[in-house]
Amino acid sequence: MKLVVQPQFIDQKKDIETLLTHFNEQGTLLVKGSRNTIKIFPLNDQLLNIKAFKKPNLLNSFVYRFIRDSKAKRSYNYALRLLNSDIGTPQPIAFAEYSDRIGLGKSFYVCEHIVTEYTYRDLVQNPDLENHEEILRAFTVFCYKLHEAGVEFKDHSPGNTLIKINSDNSYSFYLVDLNRMQFHTQMSFEQRMYNLRRLTPKKEMIAVMANEYAKLYNQKSEQEIFNLLWNLTSEFQMKFHRKQMLKKRYKFWR
Repeated sequence: MKLVVQPQFIDQKKDIETLLTHFNEQGTLLVKGSRNTIKIFPLNDQLLNIKAFKKPNLLNSFVYRFIRDSKAKRSYNYALRLLNSDIGTPQPIAFAEYSDRIGLGKSFYVCEHIVTEYTYRDLVQNPDLENHEEILRAFTVFCYKLHEAGVEFKDHSPGNTLIKINSDNSYSFYLVDLNRMQFHTQMSFEQRMYNLRRLTPKKEMIAVMANEYAKLYNQKSEQEIFNLLWNLTSEFQMKFHRKQMLKKRYKFWR
């Protein structure tokens, strides 16, 4: 096993290795998906969030071993890059890869576990949430900061931004599920709006986001921002629901 640990956690490397070895039997289950599993483990005085990536198929196993970085390694490196740009994400701690001569097997990404009040999905599902518009506007500022840093977060979907209410009633935002990102010297207007298209199907939320984004991005008017973002959102929603319908039909006729 290849295990890379942040320097400040090097004294706990053996403990982290033990947690990974017993991942299946121990820990508190947080997410059990078809592709990945996330568990929480205590380590001394803090909680670790450990994401186990499913063993890739034969082709991807070879690719992730010899051609492209694994999802675990990318998550770790991208987290470091985000923090260097002062963009919120849980503190990366380690990543691990099990490989053989043929390719990559299991892999793990380890980070701190952050307890937060909301995700962006809560804003979508609960319009009566306290300080809903205030949080949405703060989130939009966070997105603008992300774009100004040249970060294209390809999994910018409702569940992948954690929202924490601070003691001074300000808000902190943390990106999770980091393995798909692209970094640019500069992002165009079209890239910025395309990056936001998956967040919400609600027109009233798009309007608020367009209003707040326009205060910061003086190259386009509020109306131009709203028009493009709403068009891209509508296009995404149409494709998404068509795909879901085809999946249901396929399952029905199997």
